[in-house]
Amino acid sequence: MTDRPIDLRSDTVTLPTPEMRRAIAEAELGDDVFRDDPTVIRLEEMAAERVGKPAAVLVTSGTQGNLVGVLSHTQRGDEAVCGDQSHVFHYEVAGCAVVGGVQLRTVPNRDGMLDLAAAEAAIRPSDLHVPRTALICLENTHNRNGGAVVSVEHTAAVAELAHRHGAALHLDGARVFNAAVALGVNVKALTGPADSVTFCLSKGLSAPVGSILCGSVEYIQRARKYRKMLGGGMRQAGVIAAAGIVALGSMVDRLAEDHDNAKVLAEGLAEIPGIDIDPTKVQTNLVFYDVSASVGGAGLVNALRGRGVLCTSPYPGRIRMVTHYGIERTDVEHALRAIREIVLGVAVGV
Repeated sequence: MTDRPIDLRSDTVTLPTPEMRRAIAEAELGDDVFRDDPTVIRLEEMAAERVGKPAAVLVTSGTQGNLVGVLSHTQRGDEAVCGDQSHVFHYEVAGCAVVGGVQLRTVPNRDGMLDLAAAEAAIRPSDLHVPRTALICLENTHNRNGGAVVSVEHTAAVAELAHRHGAALHLDGARVFNAAVALGVNVKALTGPADSVTFCLSKGLSAPVGSILCGSVEYIQRARKYRKMLGGGMRQAGVIAAAGIVALGSMVDRLAEDHDNAKVLAEGLAEIPGIDIDPTKVQTNLVFYDVSASVGGAGLVNALRGRGVLCTSPYPGRIRMVTHYGIERTDVEHALRAIREIVLGVAVGV
């Protein structure tokens, strides 16, 4: 048992850095709904410039950012094409349908990529019997595809497909800075082709709250109204934005450390009998692996909790572990020792 839990459940469990805490305490504040909060304005301008868009708006979460993002591109009765493993389809409580009256149509995801032929086939013709295809949604990095990185080339190809058919491209870039660091490119290479992009401040960038939605000036004007509709019109939001400014300024390059720790974790797991993982497919900070029936996902999660290691089992027999700020190499090594002892103990009936 460690002195503190080794929390590998998600990079959402990151705590703000000391610099963020100081920035929060010292933030200059105003009323953001009135556009009077100078710290929020600074963050939004910084974020927009960082991803190569004219404007940005601070939202409470990635889920709110995606919903506002979709609503600002669509009308009720429209359809949006997305991957069958995408976050917007699986984990956002059907908000597009419930709030926006927007139907999601899925096409296969492979290693984070959309099947381009299937995506084009899913785009509706001009016919009064069918909904208008207004939007394609892309996710980078891709959560359910193991943190896979979507390439610059694929992003451009999806944008070209969308625009050729009169649709827009929304990029769910919750971890897009992880993708940029993994590829060794400026993030604008991944965000530039998209008409809108969200990214999270509260995952690998370690801020306590918030995401950013970026796009054109007109698009963000619409987005502000939808944000207000969804209860996201915050007041002295500079206490949130201050940490986001620090996150963008000092926490992006260090994501490479999380990727290195994830690779060490994956390579160690591959050496343990009863665990199925291909370390070459671990590109960023998300590590997914399968365990044998004799071990079981839920059983391993519970046993690890007893040893001070926290993780999740998104579905039977599959484990997810996420490296992030606050997880050191020694924590990864401790987790590997615990997994090895538990799995080998179960396997031999100890």
